[in-house]
Amino acid sequence: MRAEIVSIGTEIMFGEITDTNASYIAGQLPQYGIDLLWVTQVGDNPARLTEALKRALDRSDYIFTTGGLGPTEDDITREMVGAAMGEELFVDPEQEALLRANFARRGIDPMPPRNIKQAMRIPSARVLENPRGTAPGWWVERDGKVIVVMPGPPAETHHMWETLVAPELERRADAILVSRTLKTVGLGEAALDEALTSVLSGTNPSIGTYARADGVALRLAAKAKTREEAQALIAPVEAEIRRLIPGAIWGVDDDSMSAGVGRMLREQGLTLGLMESASGGAIASAITDVDGSSDYFRGGIVSYATEVKTMYGVPAETIATHGLYSRETAEAMAKAARVALKSDLGLGLTGIAGNEPLEGQPAGTMHLALADADNVEYMTFRFLQGREQTKRRAVQQALILLRKYLIERAAKGTH
Repeated sequence: MRAEIVSIGTEIMFGEITDTNASYIAGQLPQYGIDLLWVTQVGDNPARLTEALKRALDRSDYIFTTGGLGPTEDDITREMVGAAMGEELFVDPEQEALLRANFARRGIDPMPPRNIKQAMRIPSARVLENPRGTAPGWWVERDGKVIVVMPGPPAETHHMWETLVAPELERRADAILVSRTLKTVGLGEAALDEALTSVLSGTNPSIGTYARADGVALRLAAKAKTREEAQALIAPVEAEIRRLIPGAIWGVDDDSMSAGVGRMLREQGLTLGLMESASGGAIASAITDVDGSSDYFRGGIVSYATEVKTMYGVPAETIATHGLYSRETAEAMAKAARVALKSDLGLGLTGIAGNEPLEGQPAGTMHLALADADNVEYMTFRFLQGREQTKRRAVQQALILLRKYLIERAAKGTH
């Protein structure tokens, strides 16, 4: 089955937003045996959008559209899908009632007249409910062609896909391709390839390696009649991989490093406090992106100014003697964070996130330290691809240092 994605919105054409919906849908289609052959981006122009939709209908079995379902005059997806299919729109009474009730619940009564267009559909369209927004989607099917019309906001698109579109695609699929991603750290691609030689030759499941910012990922993919059969093919291969590279896998699929570290902190009954400078609070942000992080995260001090470091316990003589960007200052920050925030562990980060060298050190140099009641662990690295990327790498390295400490502590049976 051939598919095409049509991403709709002038804001995409102007580069004002990134078309993340297309990449999301593209990543979902292979498991249903659907081949994505084209991705089209088109602005809110009636003639060009109609042309794009007619072209998609001529060459594709499935067309997935996102965007253009709002209530304003330039939201024209419904009208242009109708034009491409040769069908007239009408107001669906059931959808109108649901829409008016939705606005009433939000304290907006009467509903703005322009929103009535969001209750319209064409005869061949089946409504896809959208509990996360006001614009329902459509499942349009006629003459062996399917157009799936979805809203533009990613949160709405993803929810509609997961709850309504994906189950329908799976029901229709002749075979299911299931993938599982194992996330590793501490081993490069070559080292992983060598360690996993005995399992890499398989074809179902197949194994691919991909270098990413958070380590090297192993993608296991298996095809079978049902999802359960495919998962049964993957399970023994995953078990063998875990045996071959013990301790290297820190997460699976959508796991984040911060979630994995958080689980380990919770399991070991430890709390964490931070004092970070160069990352500007990014480490604390990553840790608190995880639900339930208050179980183990005490708080963070963003000590950008020197006086803030000394205010929270970093000795002024340490900074004066060794400099702001040094092992000694990072270690003092880790100890100070632990004391100030009354946590079991303290993490300190100082470094040069900008593009100019400071204190005789190259730009991108970072100093990380992790303190417990008895010892301090330290690491340094240099990475420079602009301030934002350098900060992201600092977050990743901080989490890697934490993970290493927690693994070693668990291995020792420390409680």
